[in-house]
Amino acid sequence: MEQSLPLILAYLGMAIMLALACIGSAIGVTIGGNAAIGAMKKNPDIFGSSMILCALPSTQGLYGFAGFFLMLSQIKEMTALTLNQGLAVFAVGLALGFVGLYSAIKQASLVANGIVEMGNGHDVFGKTMILGVFPELYAILAFAAAFLALPA
Repeated sequence: MEQSLPLILAYLGMAIMLALACIGSAIGVTIGGNAAIGAMKKNPDIFGSSMILCALPSTQGLYGFAGFFLMLSQIKEMTALTLNQGLAVFAVGLALGFVGLYSAIKQASLVANGIVEMGNGHDVFGKTMILGVFPELYAILAFAAAFLALPA
């Protein structure tokens, strides 16, 4: 049991990372989609642009998915995992999961405001896209930091 604890911690951290990042993306694309449906009542021509903006929060789930498989391959290469290594993977998984969850939801709220204004007839697609990338940056940083912090 004592030898399996580090592996259990690592897999638990990876599962939490994947779950939180995907939940954040699901919530995020729903927020954007709800805004798009409302805005298209006023301006049905914005479907294509609003669909692109709605998709932005989905990338955080992809970071969690990619992180899971990259961590899994790294863990499988290790012959034995120490307790410190298991805790490190757990901590990295928590960090990436929570950043993915939060940044997807915040990105969606920003994008939803842009979609509403597009529905009101304002040409804000490009500006909304640029501003929508800012919360994404933190998910990218968490994704990169996850691999810098993983034990070798």
